[in-house]
Amino acid sequence: MELRDIEIFLTLADELHFGRTAERLHVTQARVSQAIKSQERRIGGALFERTSRAVTLTPLGEQLRDDLGTAYHAIHRGVAKATESARGMTGTVRLGVMGAVGNELREVFDAYRARHPGCDVAVREIHFSEPFAGVRTGDLDLAVLWRPVREADLTEGPVLLTEGRLLAVGTGHELAGRTAVTLEDFGGQTCVGVPPGVPGYWMESMVPARTPGGRPVGRGPVVTTFHEVLHAVSSGLAVSALNEHVVQYYSHPGIVLLPVVDAPPTEWALVWRTDDLHPRARALVDLAAALGPRAYTAPDVAP
Repeated sequence: MELRDIEIFLTLADELHFGRTAERLHVTQARVSQAIKSQERRIGGALFERTSRAVTLTPLGEQLRDDLGTAYHAIHRGVAKATESARGMTGTVRLGVMGAVGNELREVFDAYRARHPGCDVAVREIHFSEPFAGVRTGDLDLAVLWRPVREADLTEGPVLLTEGRLLAVGTGHELAGRTAVTLEDFGGQTCVGVPPGVPGYWMESMVPARTPGGRPVGRGPVVTTFHEVLHAVSSGLAVSALNEHVVQYYSHPGIVLLPVVDAPPTEWALVWRTDDLHPRARALVDLAAALGPRAYTAPDVAP
C-alpha cells in the first residue's frame, strides 16, 4: 500500500466524508474513491459502509485505522525530526517541573541556549498528583522528576539536581522543638497520603511504611496539591516528608522544617517518553549528562 493511499484511508476514517477528504488532501473525490476501492480489493474486505446519508467504518476498517495510524504518525514524526536536524536545530523544549525546582536549573538552561542559539526552554509546572501525564500525552518533551521512575513507557535520564530531605511538622508537634530528626523518628507518625496518580514506589522512597528499626509509619489524609500538604501539616492532621529546597522558596505559618539527617538524597532526573525524543530535547539531555548533577545547598533550617 502506497503512503499516499494510507493517508487517504486515514483521512477518510477521520472525516467519514468523501468530499471533505478530497478537499483536505487537495485531490479529486474520484481519486479518494479509487484509492479506497483499490485497498479493499487488495485486503479482500470492505473498509467502509457507504449509504446515501453516511459513511462509516466497518470493524475491519476500524482495525486497519488503529494499526496504520500509529505507524503513519511515527513516520511523519521521524521525517520531521530528520528535516529539522538537517536544517539546524530551532524551536522550544517544553520542560515540566514541580514547583520551584526549575529555578535551581537556570545554569543548565543558560548553557543550553548558549550552545544552541536557535533553541529555548519553556518551563511548565506539573503537579505531583499527575507527574507523568504531560510527557505521555506529548504536551511536554521532558519532565524533571525525582528518582526512581519505573514506568514501562518512560525513560529515566541524567540527574540534574540532588538535595536533602526534611520532615515538616506543625509548631505544636512533639518533634517541633528538635533541630533535626532521623528516619526512625517517622515511626508512629501519620504522614500525608497521596492520590492514585502518584506511584506507590515514590511514596515508599520518600516515606517507607516502616522505619529502619521496624516501627510502622501511618498514612493520613490524601493530598493532591502542595498547598494541601501545608494545610494538613499546619493543622496538625499529619506530618510530611519534603525536599530541602522548600525551606528557601516556601514558608507557611505553623510549620517547622526539620532536616532528616540519615535520609538518602532526592535525585531530580530528566524523564521522557521512550519512543519520542526530539533532537532538540536530546541535546538538552546530552548537555545535562555532560554537566553532571548540581548539589543543592539550603540555608540553615534549624528552628
